Order: sequence, then C-alpha cells, then structure tokens
Amino acid sequence: MTASRVDLDSEQAGRDLVTLVLTVVELLRQLMERQALRRIDQGDLTDDQTDEIGTTLMLLDQRMTELCEQHGVRPEDLNLDLGPLGTLLPRD
Repeated sequence: MTASRVDLDSEQAGRDLVTLVLTVVELLRQLMERQALRRIDQGDLTDDQTDEIGTTLMLLDQRMTELCEQHGVRPEDLNLDLGPLGTLLPRD
C-alpha cells in the first residue's frame, strides 16, 4: 500500500465549514419557528409572549441573512441535497 497525499485547500475548507455551521443554525431556527407557531396555534402563549417570539424570530431571520451575506453564502446553499431523502430544509 502506498500512502497518498491529499491536497487540502484551506480557504475552501473554511468556506465549507461556514456553510455547514450556517446550515445547522438555519435548521435550528426553522425548528424553533415551527415550535413557536404550534404553541401560538394551541393558545399556550400570552399576547406579550407571542409578540416577543415574533420579534425574536424576525431578528433571527435578519441575522441569518446578514451572516450569509457576510460569508458569501446564498440561502439556497444551506439546503443540502440528501439524495433519495430529499433536501434537508423544507422548501417554503
């Protein structure tokens, strides 16, 4: 067996890592949003809590957009194709 050398582009690896981290954050953001909507629909929250959650979710969405722009990542880049399972994030 011969050892083979792998050339690693550190810049590309950094971009890929940023994309992966932003993908995980976006997945969590969408899960939190769905959970909040379920709780609102069930009437589990006060009006003040509903307003606070709405504001927080809007700020999170805005911050995700800023982070994507800052790192040169398109939002559609976060939706990983899982082959026969479909895409990671639901298409809204």
